[in-house]
Amino acid sequence: MSIEENYLPQAIEAAVQNYWNETNAFTVTEKPEQEKFYCLSMFPYPSGKLHMGHVRNYTLGDVVSRYQRMQGKNVMQPMGWDAFGLPAENAAIKHNTAPAKWTYSNIGDMKSQFDQLGFGFDWSREVATCHPEYYRWEQWFFTELYKKDLVYKKTSAVNWCPHDQTVLANEQVIDGCCWRCDTAVERKEIPQWFVKITDYAEELLNDLDQLDGWPEQVRTMQKNWIGRSQGVEMHFELAAPVEDISGFDIYTTRPDTVMGVSYVAIAAEHPISVALSKDNSELAEFRAACKVQSVAEADMATMEKLGFNTGIQAIHPITGDIVPVFVANFVLMDYGSGAVMAVPGHDQRDWEFAQKYQIEVKQVVDAEGDITLAAITEKGTLINSGEFDGLESDAAFDAIASKLEALGKGKVKVNYRLRDWGVSRQRYWGTPIPMMYDEQGVEQPVPADQLPVVLPEDVEMDGVQSPIKADPEWAKVTVNGQSYTRETDTFDTFMESSWYYARYCSPRSDQQMLDPKAANYWLPVDQYVGGIEHAILHLLYSRFFHKLLRDAGLVESDEPFKRLLCQGMVLKDGAKMSKSKGNTVDPQALIDQYGADTVRLFIMFAAPPEQSLEWSDSGVEGAHRFLKKLWRIAHAHLSAGEPGAIEVEKLTAAHKALRLKTHSTIAKVSDDFGRRQTFNTAIAAIMELMNEVAKLADRESPLGLAVEREAIAATVQMLAPIAPHICHTLWDALGNGLTLLDAAWPKADEAAMTRDSITLVVQVNGKVRAKLDVPADASKEAVETLALADNNVQKHIAELTIRKVIVVPGRLVNVVVG
Repeated sequence: MSIEENYLPQAIEAAVQNYWNETNAFTVTEKPEQEKFYCLSMFPYPSGKLHMGHVRNYTLGDVVSRYQRMQGKNVMQPMGWDAFGLPAENAAIKHNTAPAKWTYSNIGDMKSQFDQLGFGFDWSREVATCHPEYYRWEQWFFTELYKKDLVYKKTSAVNWCPHDQTVLANEQVIDGCCWRCDTAVERKEIPQWFVKITDYAEELLNDLDQLDGWPEQVRTMQKNWIGRSQGVEMHFELAAPVEDISGFDIYTTRPDTVMGVSYVAIAAEHPISVALSKDNSELAEFRAACKVQSVAEADMATMEKLGFNTGIQAIHPITGDIVPVFVANFVLMDYGSGAVMAVPGHDQRDWEFAQKYQIEVKQVVDAEGDITLAAITEKGTLINSGEFDGLESDAAFDAIASKLEALGKGKVKVNYRLRDWGVSRQRYWGTPIPMMYDEQGVEQPVPADQLPVVLPEDVEMDGVQSPIKADPEWAKVTVNGQSYTRETDTFDTFMESSWYYARYCSPRSDQQMLDPKAANYWLPVDQYVGGIEHAILHLLYSRFFHKLLRDAGLVESDEPFKRLLCQGMVLKDGAKMSKSKGNTVDPQALIDQYGADTVRLFIMFAAPPEQSLEWSDSGVEGAHRFLKKLWRIAHAHLSAGEPGAIEVEKLTAAHKALRLKTHSTIAKVSDDFGRRQTFNTAIAAIMELMNEVAKLADRESPLGLAVEREAIAATVQMLAPIAPHICHTLWDALGNGLTLLDAAWPKADEAAMTRDSITLVVQVNGKVRAKLDVPADASKEAVETLALADNNVQKHIAELTIRKVIVVPGRLVNVVVG
């Protein structure tokens, strides 16, 4: 088949994409007899326009998918939309429309751009999390978890805007104020729904060891987030009860310092603090001030440590000493018991607080440092600790824990930094939480036959209150003749993204959440691709959700994602691309100018996948030049006549050199694609091969054309996952019967990589004096003889004595003289 002389990417790409659509090229079903490969890129939020981060993420996934298909595997690469969430609400308010209408319009636009980029998605599996057919099963599963006592409701602190009378997400609080009206934000206690992820903390931690296909950095981040620690929980009695409260518990990982406690600190929302503030206006004011401070970890670490002396006292559980009780702004009710023992001699935060409020600082651990200047945080030998003096910190841990247990004042306990997953959101554009309340306010799950609880889509946004909270009629429902009020909170959007990967396995199932047969064929995901910013919460919640699905009998595997690739950011002028910086590049404009294959090739060539990619206009042009060069070489080759067969015994030295380059490139690129996933080095090797073709091609004989055809065909096969349109067209033009999608990945011929001769470096006393071409099978003695016979080597040996000759096979000869 002949091809046009000029490379015309727009015409080529439209034709190839049309062929893929007509043949349903990427639609797959379960084939138990064939090895499967499930490749998944994190689904996008439908913002309406692709940016270069999208292009990089989905090109990576598509390259892996196409490569694995060429390995003979049954490859599934689905796509969908993370469609709920706050940005759609904000956009709807800004554009005076409903979030649903805005979202569906954006989905259409982005889907068209995905297709223009040639991504091989199985669109028959498309899901959008805002569709009732999707979130119905999320609602059903939540009610099942409720029945298993894995879901509960409790009052918890949120960010509250008193002006707009609404809950704000952390990202909506800017410098302590509401992003919308600039009113100071308060911490407010409201009822919220939680899922018991802490019940799975130990398993989530231990199973990280199974994930050897994940970056070590991500596993470490998850380990730290789960935050397992072993410490002691101990009880402090109050010297005098406050209302009906006689004492409180604290947890510490450093019981070796307990003899240095000089005060205790409780949260502003601790029941003791709440009770005391009823008759203490100063304390009430202090608590109010604590409500409006930031609770972000970074801010908590750097803010001024403030306290209020309550005037009440607690009793040290071992010594019986009296210590003051402070309300402190650095203690949060959300963490642990909302109370901490303070040891200023050995904790820097406690030390700073003690300096401010002139509280005694005791040293009870002998380690390097001066407690008059800063806390001594290292472990060491106990001093000033009575019966525990002389013990090392680790031994003191056990001794003090035993003492507290004997006194009935404490016990060893494993604790986790991880907190239960709060899934309530007071916003509108999300999945309605499937709970309802009877006339007495008693909660119960919505019955399965009443699901889904459908979110109304034809609404008006006032920018303040959720439409379903503003409409009391929506919340009214009758079930079996009894009146109920629906829950008007919606789910955290992490709920939808925590199980979408599983729904792709049976996306049209209307009788069950997952078809176990399909789910257990495809799962776990073999390759997951997405940004490092999702390394903790999304991936942790997905792992948790998968274990819930497993324990419900819906899947068999323990983990959802076998291998994880976290791609780096796309930068321009050293900064992350963003509209606010004015440094974005429009993928559509590049597709229109150069074609999708050029965009894909550049984005894969510019940097290794996990590293940040610096945008380069010249790099894009360079990628386009290479594709034009490939097309030009193929056109010239096809115009030169028909190739013959490769007859090894008739090959010239030039033929052999080109075949050596072809097959060594296949070997390298195969390793780069498969094991290493360094696609940039694979592309560099393919470009080198094309340079050799341009240099060594022999078009004067059928044999020469056969050797060139082998090199061009291998290039087209290896480049196909990255630049699929041009490669599809060239593969067809080269006369191959199979479409390139179903062609096998090329295999390196070991015989072709066997060299007749090799070049050795010859050194005299470590300095290069000659380069020799010697037969590849030459013996050590023959190599030594040839090296010593070289004229330049002879000149540098002269009258000197040869002490020894070192031969490193295949590399060098070093003649040592003296």
